[in-house]
Parts: sequence; C-alpha cells; structure tokens
Amino acid sequence: MGLVERAIESIIVRSRWLMAPFYIGLIVSLAVLLIKFFLELVHFSTQVISGSESDIILGVLSLIDLALTGNLVLIVIFSGYENFVSRIDVYEHDRPDWMAKVDFGGLKQKLMTSIVAISAVQVLKAFMNIERYDTTKLGWLVGIHALFLLSMLVVALADKLGESAKPVEEKRHRSKR
Repeated sequence: MGLVERAIESIIVRSRWLMAPFYIGLIVSLAVLLIKFFLELVHFSTQVISGSESDIILGVLSLIDLALTGNLVLIVIFSGYENFVSRIDVYEHDRPDWMAKVDFGGLKQKLMTSIVAISAVQVLKAFMNIERYDTTKLGWLVGIHALFLLSMLVVALADKLGESAKPVEEKRHRSKR
C-alpha cells in the first residue's frame, strides 16, 4: 500500500503545475490591461483642453481604476504562483519585499482591499457622472460596494480570530520568517 500511496501523493503534489498556465493567462490579461490603460490615457489626453473639470476627474479615476486592477492581477500572479506552484527564484534586489511575506491569509486581505478600492473608484466615478445614472443603478453600486466592504471586514476578522486560535509555538515560528 505504501507504493500506491506514494504514487498518488506524488501525482497530487505535481498537479500544482496545472496552475502555471492560469498565471501565464493572467500575465496576458495584464498586458491587455496595459493596452487599455494607454488607450484610455490617449483618450483622456485629448480632453485636457476642451474637457470640463468633471471630465478630467473622471479620466484620472479611470486611469486609477485600471492601475488598481493591474495591481490586483499582479498580486494574484505573484502570490498565487509562489503559494501554490513554486517559489520564484530571482535576484533579491529584483524581488518585491512583500512577495515572500504574503501568505494565503495576507493574499485574501490584499485581494479584498484591492476589490474594495476598485469598487470605491467605480462609485466615485458614478457620483462624478451622476446625471447619467438613475437612482436604482446608483443604489446597486453603493450596495455592492458596501457588500465588498463588509466582506473585507469579515475576512479580516476571520483571519484575526484564526490567528489568535493558533498555538503559541506556531505564532513564534511565523513571526521569525
């Protein structure tokens, strides 16, 4: 039975590499976001002289929204690959400081924070352009944002409770890393 068990466990451990194409796909999506960012920047730049203050603010918010989304994708790529597939071996000076410090709990918190920030930008864009929205759509935007915010708080609270329930020895080991 030991040989069969080891073979199954080996297959299970190696199956993590099936996730690598997902991360490559996310890298492609990051490139697509970059193209969209530059297209939005060109569109925004043409409105600088003739656009209203509201148009300028909306343009900037759109660029911020795309940058935050890019950050979100990057966090998933780095943390997901490193947590679930393999350690990324690069020169220390080229490695972001946060990369080795983000565990799955930290990844969840960073993801939720990014989603809440993106949602907040969407709500702000809607309020800056309020004449284009009916009250129902604005209500949905605010409600969804509130739900994301509540979700972030629940995830943070669950992680805090989970951390306090861990044995003292495990907490010491994690703080030394």
